[in-house]
Amino acid sequence: MKQENIRNIAIIAHVDHGKTTLVDKLLRATDAFRENQKVEERVLDSNDQERERGITILAKNISIEYKGVKINVIDTPGHADFGGEVERVLKMADGTLLLVDAFEGPMPQTRFVLRHAIQAGLSIMIVVNKIDRPGADPEKAYNDCLDLMADLGANDEQLEFAMEHVVYASAMNGFARLDPTDDNDNMYPLLDMILDDMPAPEVDPDGPLAMQCVTIDHSEYVGRIGIGRVYSGSIHTGDTILVVKNDGTQSTATVRQLFTFDYLGRKECDVVEAGDIGAVVGIERTDIGDVYTDPENPIALDPIEIDPPTLSIVFEPSTSPLVGREGDIVGARQLKERLMLERENNVTMKIEELEDKSGIEVSGRGILHLSVLMETMRREGFELQVGRPRVLFKKDENGNKIEPIEQAVVECPEEYSGKVIEIFGTAGGTMVSLDASGLVTHLEFKIPTRGIMGLKNRILNVTHGDGVFYHTFLEYGPYAGDIGGRKNGAMISMSTDKAVAYALGTLQERGTLFVAPGDACYEGMIVGESARPGDMVVNVAKTKNLGNQRSSTSDISVQLTPPRTFTLEEALEYITDDELVEITPQNVRMRKRLLSAVDRKKAAKK
Repeated sequence: MKQENIRNIAIIAHVDHGKTTLVDKLLRATDAFRENQKVEERVLDSNDQERERGITILAKNISIEYKGVKINVIDTPGHADFGGEVERVLKMADGTLLLVDAFEGPMPQTRFVLRHAIQAGLSIMIVVNKIDRPGADPEKAYNDCLDLMADLGANDEQLEFAMEHVVYASAMNGFARLDPTDDNDNMYPLLDMILDDMPAPEVDPDGPLAMQCVTIDHSEYVGRIGIGRVYSGSIHTGDTILVVKNDGTQSTATVRQLFTFDYLGRKECDVVEAGDIGAVVGIERTDIGDVYTDPENPIALDPIEIDPPTLSIVFEPSTSPLVGREGDIVGARQLKERLMLERENNVTMKIEELEDKSGIEVSGRGILHLSVLMETMRREGFELQVGRPRVLFKKDENGNKIEPIEQAVVECPEEYSGKVIEIFGTAGGTMVSLDASGLVTHLEFKIPTRGIMGLKNRILNVTHGDGVFYHTFLEYGPYAGDIGGRKNGAMISMSTDKAVAYALGTLQERGTLFVAPGDACYEGMIVGESARPGDMVVNVAKTKNLGNQRSSTSDISVQLTPPRTFTLEEALEYITDDELVEITPQNVRMRKRLLSAVDRKKAAKK
């Protein structure tokens, strides 16, 4: 296939903006898809976590064939914690579709990916979706996109292209229009615009082979599969190729199998030509950034740098008294096997066993990055416990301690900006800029990664839910000194029993409860937060002493405030160094590392 007959486009969007539905309708618009009936009705769907969180976690590829042209569609992750995926997959694209909701406009996650697309010099086409939604304002959404592009440093050429290439769509109803008021009822205007105006790949089909691996798949039968775009020449099954690693080391390998993307799946082929995206089997221990090239005429490509991990968490088998009640997989051996399999598949994480074999240390880009793995494992039936996230420090060339610094952005109503600045000040943050010219105040800070933990909830509280908070890794900078952690102590259960309403009624006067009547508790489990500093051992199973006199109904009824519940990310941010989060398929609990109060006192004396 000639490069003129290929288009490689990436989709940038918040999941709720209808990315899945749009791609589904684009697939169904093509005759070849309908004739072949490639898949069932439920064609393209995100996993459960992606729908719940409203973000794309992994980049995925599909292809569409329209008027003899193959359109490779690359889905991009929408969150800063998955930045390693974003930068790489955009290398495969020549243009992007910026998909926004006609009611909501661009979302914070969109800003992160769009910045990378602009820096890569890609052509950007705007798709305003959900124009049939009540309250939709397509023109405002379109203007907001142009303002955002200008704010992120788009050049004149990119802005002009976006201004001239805008489509108004309703993915749910399956139509795309050049004007929101016309009566077109199909997706062809969008497909035609991609064919006519999106640039074809700029490649050298007659040159020596040059292909770069930008993402890794894994099969238990053939091992790692390198996926990337061919920039020059072509690659054939059976070819002997030179593999150049990021560090410059070289080795030869034989291509055993080749695949190209075919609608929602892959199709085995004999050759992948310049401009197309393919998957290569047979390169042992292939990694992100590997260049596959001609051994006799090697071509050098820029290495791909992956953002360094900034946080690490130790995964351990659960030692809770309730272990095995909710999960099927509780052993240390199964936990190790699962994480070592993740190491093969997920190159953005660093996974190593501790020297004393007590657990597995997993390092990643942020709490969300790590918690997605935990959430996946709990849904697979695992029970495990994890410690507090630990920031990865480094030493500079002078031997001084340096730590990861994040760029944090808060957008909130003007009346709350003072409180937001105060919160960042207590967390070690420094304000970089303040812009109050728009409808909301735009605040930018530099803050150590340590200070980010637990910040989101505090910002949402002081802005009464109207604040938008997001952050990205910026650089490694000088160590910022001690940052204050949780000030209040914990309420810790003294016995293994179910919580009783009578006991909780007396305890809620002394702090905030995390459990409700009937919840299973055990010795050492954190059941609430004290109103004062210092931990407090409490009895959650205490019952009312019964006498031989009648008691009025008002005397025995207890009015309980609903307990505070934690998501997995919130629990990880809440705990201190001597505490753990217990993760099961049904519950997220917090506990002390040492369950016995006597053991904790001995450890404190030591």
